[in-house]
Amino acid sequence: MDRRRNPYSPGAGSMPPELVGRDSLVEEFDISLTRVLNGLHSKHVLIIGLRGIGKTVLLNRATDIARDIGYEVAYLEAPEPGSFADQLSQQIHSILLSLKRGAASKAVDKALEALGLFSLGIADGVSISLDAGARSRQTANFLEGDFVSLIVAAGEAAADRKKGLLIALDEAQVLTKSELAALIAAVHRTTQMGLPVLLIGAGLPNLPKNAGEAKSYSERLFEFPALGPLQDHEAEAALKLPAEREGVRFRGDALKKMVTASSGYPYFIQEWGKHAWDIASENAITDQDVESAEVLVEASLDRNFYRVRTDRLTEKELEYLRAMAQLGQGPHRSGDIAARLKSTSRKVAPLRDRLIKKGMIFSPSHGDTAFSVPLFDEYLRKTAEQS
Repeated sequence: MDRRRNPYSPGAGSMPPELVGRDSLVEEFDISLTRVLNGLHSKHVLIIGLRGIGKTVLLNRATDIARDIGYEVAYLEAPEPGSFADQLSQQIHSILLSLKRGAASKAVDKALEALGLFSLGIADGVSISLDAGARSRQTANFLEGDFVSLIVAAGEAAADRKKGLLIALDEAQVLTKSELAALIAAVHRTTQMGLPVLLIGAGLPNLPKNAGEAKSYSERLFEFPALGPLQDHEAEAALKLPAEREGVRFRGDALKKMVTASSGYPYFIQEWGKHAWDIASENAITDQDVESAEVLVEASLDRNFYRVRTDRLTEKELEYLRAMAQLGQGPHRSGDIAARLKSTSRKVAPLRDRLIKKGMIFSPSHGDTAFSVPLFDEYLRKTAEQS
């Protein structure tokens, strides 16, 4: 069929042609954003789930809703270690310049002054560098105080302009403990003050644990909706509805086979849809098309979803993951993984910590370890057999 009409869109954070199975969460975004804008209380939100489950798509949907109803949005994506303060400051700076347009506002001017607590280079060449900013990076206490001052001032500026402020944070699990603690403290203070500020973030399943260790009150401040694979009828709709809009039908067991093969993971669903469409020769996707697409889907996932992650690992890190894979999907006890490596939990702990920081694994409970990438154990076993 005509590839120009192919509706499926596998990609990092790409909006699928049909966002299914997440209606209740999207509605919760709308409710929370509207309540906060109207001065009513609502919890902040941290979406959690494995890779390829649709967290970034939902975060982008939340930002669309926010902008539509009158929010300024500070969007931060996978900040590098130690760079979060600068990224947030630059986003707030751009927002404040936008809010400054029009009538004079003491609240906006106050917020711009608060940026002096940070030392940063703005992308357009403007530089703000004060001694207080350099000092603020030296300790977690200074960092927390600066975050609170900046975000409170930005929230007051937004309120003065009858707007809200959404902080949208992707890959939130990469924040250091002090960065996460400072951010949580800041949005906690805006909540106490009734300011129109909402934090919606997304991250791996270890994010609630990280937040709890950063600030003990996090469980009362946040909702942690967990995304799982789509149910079969939802996965069917994700494949079927976009095709039907283009006048394309599924024949035989083609649709059912694609749903089963994708395991309900949204990214995998888009890969199957894309390749089956490209192979089909008429306005229908058949069993044979699905069978022919299998090798292309597998190659694409290996190249674009799995290998891009293993390429960033050392050989020792790969050995740890392969030992995990031999035990199955998981989660697994750390001691069992160490035993596969003929070592002890204490000796391999640095490897495990590095892999958690790289987002390859997470700890669902004390002493347990699980893959953050769906079906990663199958990929590792397959590539180990091929090598």
